[in-house]
Amino acid sequence: SPQVQPFLPQWLAQPKRVQKRIKDNLCPIRDVPGIHPRLLKKLQMNGIESFFPVQAEVIPAILQSASNGYLLGRGGYRPKDICVSAPTGSGKTLSFVIPIVQVLLDRVVCHVRALVVLPTKELAQQVSKVFNVYTDGTGLKVVLITGQKSFAKEQEMLVQKKVTGYCSLADIVVATPGRLTDHINQTPGFSLTQLRFLIVDEADRMIDDMHQNCLNQIVKAAFQVENYSGSNMLFQRTKPGPITAASSCSPQIPLQKLLFSATLTQDPEKLQQLDLFQPRLFTSVYSEKNRDGTETEQDTNNKYTLPEGLSQCYVPCDLNSKPLLLLYFMLKMKFTRVLCFTNSREASHRLFLLVQAFGGVTVAEFSSRLPPNERQRTMKEFEQGKIQLLISTDATARGIDVKGVNYVINYDAPQFIRTYIHRVGRTARAGEAGVAFSLVLRIQERRFLRMLRDAGIQDIKKHPVKGNSLKPLVQQYEGALCKLEKTVK
Repeated sequence: SPQVQPFLPQWLAQPKRVQKRIKDNLCPIRDVPGIHPRLLKKLQMNGIESFFPVQAEVIPAILQSASNGYLLGRGGYRPKDICVSAPTGSGKTLSFVIPIVQVLLDRVVCHVRALVVLPTKELAQQVSKVFNVYTDGTGLKVVLITGQKSFAKEQEMLVQKKVTGYCSLADIVVATPGRLTDHINQTPGFSLTQLRFLIVDEADRMIDDMHQNCLNQIVKAAFQVENYSGSNMLFQRTKPGPITAASSCSPQIPLQKLLFSATLTQDPEKLQQLDLFQPRLFTSVYSEKNRDGTETEQDTNNKYTLPEGLSQCYVPCDLNSKPLLLLYFMLKMKFTRVLCFTNSREASHRLFLLVQAFGGVTVAEFSSRLPPNERQRTMKEFEQGKIQLLISTDATARGIDVKGVNYVINYDAPQFIRTYIHRVGRTARAGEAGVAFSLVLRIQERRFLRMLRDAGIQDIKKHPVKGNSLKPLVQQYEGALCKLEKTVK
């Protein structure tokens, strides 16, 4: 029977397509129109000579939507919201950092005008770092609120109380949902009434999880009536509605939403909740057309794009041989810079202890068991090559940009296709090569392959490892197990 096609709104059905192939489609930074000379200089100082395709498309789009300054949309119209769906490692962060810093360059009074919401502390840190590089020397203030500092300390970073009332100490706030909601509700003087840009990164996760409420609260706070005396009434916002004579005489600061994700949901109902205004979708997630105009068969149901330099393999195995396979890859095959995923904190921890007890591999774990400063240190050592094997859970790994991962090993096969995409996307970033291995129990094999096939992923190879190659490890492994039982007791 023919499949029922969901009805997609036009912006989803006919998005602006962005080139997938990063390396063949780099665009010199000077060829992207409208970037401030000051920022061009900063980019070059940071070794960036050309933009990735996503950046070359999205930066001008955001700049244009604010071409009359941030108080008005173009020609007095409300700017369109923007959604960007592009694979991991394709340069999404810079595509909002550059235009936002540029639009705010000539601000006079400090107010929170851009708010970036991210699902994890690590991601928030990463993004605020990039903002700091590009706001350095501009007078714009970036404040990171993720709960790593005490609540009171964060309050001090956000607002200052003066005789005349509160004033903002932040132009750009980068935050995780929980902590942000707390400040909206409990920090006197923390105001979003001048908010111009709301950036939601890893948007599908922010819609899926409990965070929908957080997004609603932000919008509510942005349109709240402030109890100031007359002076501010000029820029008082009202929830956007039909244009009337009365509403058009007081200029309104528009609130523009920018959504970014590697797996932006195609589900119109979910996107509906975000209440987007005439959105434009930029995507590099689509099927390729052949020269003669027909679509390549296996690509028609391709919902996700994987990095181009990625090779994928899976190893059929049983439960007992999983740890041995990991040790075999590390010690016999001499894999280096391996990021290894398990499905839970406990599994991560136990596997870490086991590999440590076995010896011969520099290993670390990366999970929410560890305090953030330790996680940062571990990450740094991994990037420097001092740690060869990093064992992690999904929570910690999502969206995080780890430099130089050569291999991703799915120690536990992921249950959902998105999890798979995000995990394997930690390697082969920015056009480099990388390999992903999934250890798949024989009983999971059919379901695993079907999950990939349904997502249009065809090019995964079976990579059996013979029992004989694991034999030499068994004795030492059993010793390590005994050692482990003792420490656990």
